[in-house]
Amino acid sequence: MKKISVSLSGHQTSISLESEFIDALHEIAEIRATSVAKIINEIDSARKLKTNLSSAIRVWILNYFHQ
Repeated sequence: MKKISVSLSGHQTSISLESEFIDALHEIAEIRATSVAKIINEIDSARKLKTNLSSAIRVWILNYFHQ
């Protein structure tokens, strides 16, 4: 597990994810010509309140590569 720090709605937070998912986030950010932080903010804005952010990120990445 690795931690990454991002700003969500003006607040710093850290997210723990497996290295493979962090690598995938960086790959997607490069493909989309955007930042990892922006992607995480998009995921955070779209997730249901009861859903854990790390879990929401993992599912989003899986869906991204399945599309």
